[in-house]
Amino acid sequence: MRIAVTSQNFRTVTGHAGRARRFIVFEGDGSEPPKEVERLDLAANMSMHDYDPEASHPLDGVNVVITGGAGEGFVRRMAARGVRVVGTDESTPHLAVEAFFAGRVRPATVVQPSSTVEVVKVYFNGRTKAADGDNQENG
Repeated sequence: MRIAVTSQNFRTVTGHAGRARRFIVFEGDGSEPPKEVERLDLAANMSMHDYDPEASHPLDGVNVVITGGAGEGFVRRMAARGVRVVGTDESTPHLAVEAFFAGRVRPATVVQPSSTVEVVKVYFNGRTKAADGDNQENG
């Protein structure tokens, strides 16, 4: 299995996958540590955000993209290419791949509130206080 990890600096897992141009590509199957096989350093016009969805792309050869975060558009575009996109909280690329094989991944997208008012919660002594003043117990 080929797995690409978004890494704009080739050291850490980064987000904004749709704008990413640098990826570390690993191969593995989970039975042993993943092996880095390639680094993609794409031209600015090759980010998936701006790329022609009908044209072939270097990411077409991977099975999975692991990222710190991605929008729904990136996830849809990659799904149309047969590539699964997952999120990780790991900061080290090879650990992110190991976490993927262990099943420790999350959705790549961040769900935005449906209203235009952003709710901010502050945690204090086991209680939350939302921006609208609603206090709630955390259990």
